[in-house]
Amino acid sequence: MIRDSASSSAEDEPETTITVALGERSYPIVIGEDLISATGRWISATVPNARCAIVSDKTVAALHLAPLKASLDEAKLYLGEAIVTPGEASKSFPVLATLSERLLELGVERGDCVVAFGGGVVGDLAGFAASILRRGVRLVQIPTTLLAQVDSSVGGKTGIDMPQGKNLIGAFYQPALVLADTNVLDTLTPRDFRCGYAEVAKYGLLGDAEFFAWLEQDWSDIFTGLGGARRRAIETSCRAKGAVVAEDEREESGARALLNLGHTFGHALEAYAGYSDRLLHGEAIAIGMRLAFTFSFEQGLCPADDAARVKRHFEAVGLPTKIADLLGEIPTAEQLLRLMAQDKKVKGGKLVLILVRGVGAAFVEPDIDPARLTQFLEKECKGR
Repeated sequence: MIRDSASSSAEDEPETTITVALGERSYPIVIGEDLISATGRWISATVPNARCAIVSDKTVAALHLAPLKASLDEAKLYLGEAIVTPGEASKSFPVLATLSERLLELGVERGDCVVAFGGGVVGDLAGFAASILRRGVRLVQIPTTLLAQVDSSVGGKTGIDMPQGKNLIGAFYQPALVLADTNVLDTLTPRDFRCGYAEVAKYGLLGDAEFFAWLEQDWSDIFTGLGGARRRAIETSCRAKGAVVAEDEREESGARALLNLGHTFGHALEAYAGYSDRLLHGEAIAIGMRLAFTFSFEQGLCPADDAARVKRHFEAVGLPTKIADLLGEIPTAEQLLRLMAQDKKVKGGKLVLILVRGVGAAFVEPDIDPARLTQFLEKECKGR
């Protein structure tokens, strides 16, 4: 169980450091303001003598690349940058090949760093490139979205998408350092911020009922950035994920699988939508978590009130909760089930779902009744 809601931000401290405890591969997550302009100092202290090649996308580069380059230049660490197109479509073999060629052209060596500077797409893509370049170079994650700061930058999952599903080609490859600069979140669109918030709420829903109750009360302060609410939410999320990763780095014991609450449904919806603006990742996961709670309730596992709380809260913050909220054509149950069958948690041809016994009480269900799931999705796809 994840429990860290009592840990609030030390507002008088410039930054907070959380350690992901993985023995020789342990690394710090640093959370605070104005960290980008101090990147050179942090990398010099964490990964001495490592020159840095930045991987970013066009949107982030236009907003934030200049201070990062200046910091690395000042520390005499800057090698150059590779800029990709924003969006999930960049998580592909062709973009990976082009990026790898660019990093080699910049002269990245085994002791150097790839700096993933962007949201989850950039982190996953650059992290996978770092894992295969010269059989592995160092990686620093500087996530620039809320979603990436609380989820994808922590834990070492890297990869690209395939037509059959999301993140089906990749590697576990831990970073040497994660720098979460909270200032950059002010440049996010409301839609992108909401997508990140879905992953924040996930930590409460799967293992920390007190944290979710706090989110229900104070979520608007996280969105506006008032007081220390935003930093507290990020710190609590990172501590929760770091603890799970330390316990089950490669999803072998089952503990880390809990972090996929809502993701089997959500990834199938993303694949159906073509990894496009029709449905962003956090929106898909919000729908997926609501589906997981409703399905759990209908199987007699979860109280009705808890399932209703999830739907009510996501609607309050402006996140979608129904398959019918997907822009454009709605999938059939058969289409979703075919996509869900590509989920990485499938074992022996059987679909594994993360279900719940209530808010803060997720568990792994390895034996889903296909008939019941089909019936449930048929109803949901019709919007009832």
